[in-house]
Amino acid sequence: MTRGNQREKDRERAQARTGGKAKNKDDGLTPEQRRERDGKALQEKAAKKAAQAAASGGNAGGNKSTKK
Repeated sequence: MTRGNQREKDRERAQARTGGKAKNKDDGLTPEQRRERDGKALQEKAAKKAAQAAASGGNAGGNKSTKK
C-alpha cells in the first residue's frame, strides 16, 4: 500500500467537514410514501419548467435564423 494512512486521514477530514452527519435514507416513510412524495416533486418541477417556457415565448432552443 503506497498511500499509507492517507486514505483514512482523508475520510476523517471529510467526516469533520460534514459535521459527522452520515447519509441516512431512513426518513420515516414507506417506499410507497417516498415514491408519492418524489412523484409530486417531479410533477411540480415539470409544471414550473413548462410555465417558465410558456412565459418566455417557448423559444428555449434559441434557434432563430439570422441569415439573409
